[in-house]
Amino acid sequence: MQQDMVHKIKSNPKYHELVSKRSKFAWTMSVVMLVIYYAFILTIAFNKQFMATPLSSGSVTTIGIPIGIGVIISAFILTGIYIQRANAVFDKLNREIKEEVL
Repeated sequence: MQQDMVHKIKSNPKYHELVSKRSKFAWTMSVVMLVIYYAFILTIAFNKQFMATPLSSGSVTTIGIPIGIGVIISAFILTGIYIQRANAVFDKLNREIKEEVL
């Protein structure tokens, strides 16, 4: 019985649509995060003077600090975007697959 249900799910076109959409979106989000992170690291490595520039004269805080915080916040934002998409699109497809198979 279990193998029969697995076969029904895997042969369902909506299952293939779900896997395709989810994989494509996850890879896109991963690439965006990696670009943000590596841009930050490469800027630190190759443009130290820019990152070490104080925010204002006499300030101890440099430009690198808010940019680094921005990298961290971007991870939270991208996670939120993924969760919103998962709840709106992926869960809907998942429900439809369950309804068709069961």
